[in-house]
Amino acid sequence: MHTNPDSISRRAFLRETATTTAAVAALPLGQAVAAENDWIKLFDGKTLDGWHKNPQRIGHGTGGHWFVEDDAIVGEQDPPGSGNGGILLSDRKFGDFEVKIDMNHDWGPCSGFFLRSSDKGQCFQVMVDFHDAGNVGHIYGEGTGGFNSRAFDINGQVKDGKLVAITGGNVRKPGEHGCVYTCTPGEWVKAWRVGKWNTLKVRCVGKYPRITTWLNGQKICEFDGATFKHPNYDREKVHGTLGDKGSIAVQVHGGGGWPKGAKVRWRNILVREL
Repeated sequence: MHTNPDSISRRAFLRETATTTAAVAALPLGQAVAAENDWIKLFDGKTLDGWHKNPQRIGHGTGGHWFVEDDAIVGEQDPPGSGNGGILLSDRKFGDFEVKIDMNHDWGPCSGFFLRSSDKGQCFQVMVDFHDAGNVGHIYGEGTGGFNSRAFDINGQVKDGKLVAITGGNVRKPGEHGCVYTCTPGEWVKAWRVGKWNTLKVRCVGKYPRITTWLNGQKICEFDGATFKHPNYDREKVHGTLGDKGSIAVQVHGGGGWPKGAKVRWRNILVREL
């Protein structure tokens, strides 16, 4: 490597770049050592390599049914309508990071996107409750106290068995939801694409993490784990449970509320460490 970057010829630069790119591409999925600010793929679009189900039964079940279909990770109860759910976790663990993921779920399931998750499903959860009186984008304490930053609910308008529109309501005051920032229900509804793929972006940084979420570019929520106030939130206890790093995970909720045959779908999972 030349000591003066400006002296590197274009030909040498391209040759070195190609060599580095080929070396990284040859590494196993989920184990590529990315340069700072580089995005890595956590899902290859074909297999579940680099992922695992909860190894022991948790409150939601033995793990659910996960498979790849049309370049997406698909999840459902196992068997459908049984109430047996669970989580699918990345083998690789992350602390301070940004993640982007596309989702396209059937209307009715209760799901979630887990941050710093343990194999037991303890985590900071970005709610993906895609049903009436649900929420997508605010933060919940899954297995870590049940604290909730839900600022409003979403409800669906269903025609001939098909979701045609979403409305927002049941707005909570700042003292009730505790968010540093939240969008309005109207902004959420405008951002969401009914019946299409939607991109969730999340930034998670800090010992008591500051978590920011976006949907299709619209900022949804900013949660500050250092200052968040809720009767069920103890920042030291949560940090003691989760530590500084954990898996990224997606959820099939257990219980009878999941419509029989309904599925959740995730694809294009990209992460960069900060």
